[in-house]
Amino acid sequence: MVTPYEQIDRKLKDLRPLAHTARPAKGWIRAIRDGLGMTTKQLGKRMGVSQPRITALEQAEVSGGVTLESLERAAEALGCRVVYAFVPLVPLAETLQSRAREIADRQLASVNQTMQLEAQGVSNAKAREDMRRQFVENLLRHPARLWDEP
Repeated sequence: MVTPYEQIDRKLKDLRPLAHTARPAKGWIRAIRDGLGMTTKQLGKRMGVSQPRITALEQAEVSGGVTLESLERAAEALGCRVVYAFVPLVPLAETLQSRAREIADRQLASVNQTMQLEAQGVSNAKAREDMRRQFVENLLRHPARLWDEP
C-alpha cells in the first residue's frame, strides 16, 4: 500500500530541483516582460489595466504582497502559466522518519532512565535498536502523532 506521503513525494520528485531556485530580484513578471521586450504599458493593455497598475503589480510581487489571482492574470497575459506548489526540501518520507526517530529517542531515553532506576535498564545495543525501530514503526502508523510534541 502506498502512503499519502509517498504519493506526494512521487508527484513532487521532478520539482525538487526547483526548491532552491530563487525568484528573480525584480520578480517573475518583470523578468518575463523584459525577456519579451514588452513595456508596462503594453502589458497593461493586454491585462486591461493601466500602466501604473502594472508597475504596482511588479512591486507587489517583489515585496511579497501580490495575490495568486494577480499572478495568474499577469502570467496569462505574458503567455505563461503560474505553477503553484510547496516543494519539500527533502522527501516527506525522510521528514517523517527523522521526526519519528527524534521522538522515539526521547521516549526511549525516558523509559530507559526509569528502567535503570528500577535496575531494569536496557544495556544491550541491539535490544535498544530493536525498541527504537518498534517505536518508530508505531509512530509512522499514525503520523499525526508526530506533531503533537515539541
